[in-house]
Amino acid sequence: MFELSSEETYLDGQIIFEEGSHGDWIYIVDSGAVELSKNVRGEQVPVDTVKPGDIFGEMAFISGMPRTARARAVGETHVGIFDRNQMDREFNKLSEGFQTIIKSLVVRLKRASALAVERKSRRKDVRVHKVLNLSFKTREGLIKACSADLNGGGIFINTSKGLPKGERFFLNLQWAGMEPPMKIGCEVVWNRTGSADPVKMPDGMGVKFIQLSKEDHRRLVDTLNG
Repeated sequence: MFELSSEETYLDGQIIFEEGSHGDWIYIVDSGAVELSKNVRGEQVPVDTVKPGDIFGEMAFISGMPRTARARAVGETHVGIFDRNQMDREFNKLSEGFQTIIKSLVVRLKRASALAVERKSRRKDVRVHKVLNLSFKTREGLIKACSADLNGGGIFINTSKGLPKGERFFLNLQWAGMEPPMKIGCEVVWNRTGSADPVKMPDGMGVKFIQLSKEDHRRLVDTLNG
């Protein structure tokens, strides 16, 4: 077993590390538990609970990428931190090709985990067919459009001036009785042009909400379900 360089104790609810932070220490739970969660539209979605004898933080060490989840102590939790120098020595004993394979697997697992959490979160949202007026900015200026398909996680925008897949922008969303208007950070997931059936499948783009506070998300869902 690898040697420990230090040991730490966290009280219930204390954050061990944040999602997106930099750091490549690998931890092992000695007592207590650690909740791993991801931020999805301002809400922490649990991914896993790490128990005594389990390790966490290994993905950042292997891939060199930022942390893929937030780690929070559940109850008083005691963790050990593996000696970084020993870990480096052991990993560097592997051939360059095998190191590349392991790093590739970690990156693929990271993407699959993010997709699974996003899908899990989307299933909680009720999809509502309701005509809404909205606007967003492009290089051509302010574009006014409408939508008839919306949930708490995204929206279909009916427009002939859609943005490229992957582009991020801010959407102004409002309808009767909703004050003040919402300004939501979005990313284009897919777009459609030249539809053979413009009535059932109109031109436009499907976008997901990537910057929406927990309060606004609840406000949006409550309003749509009201």
